[in-house]
Amino acid sequence: MATETPPPSKAGPQLPSTEEFVAVQESAEFGELRHSYRSFAFPLTVAFIAWYLVYVLLSNYAGGFMGTKVFGNVNVALVLGLAQFLTTFLIAWWYARHAAAELDPKADVIKSRMEGGA
Repeated sequence: MATETPPPSKAGPQLPSTEEFVAVQESAEFGELRHSYRSFAFPLTVAFIAWYLVYVLLSNYAGGFMGTKVFGNVNVALVLGLAQFLTTFLIAWWYARHAAAELDPKADVIKSRMEGGA
């Protein structure tokens, strides 16, 4: 009678248990990481949404102001519209710098501990 051999196991990192995930989530270190993220992302998100809504409201209700020529055929609406793109890219760049300097090092410490490297 032939016996079945188990498939070869992959030698990879051991996955943390549910209890370990919960313990990390409740730790002060994870709370600090979450606070660092939220204190940066939430205010910027609110500010950008407000800036966008101001642009939309001006476009709808202040046509005369938005149609004001700045120079040549360029008016206030075009300048503010292009500023929307500029602020989007600036916020993305700023977040990438913040994440690399503040969030990633904290997350790497937590990750290495969870993977058993610390």
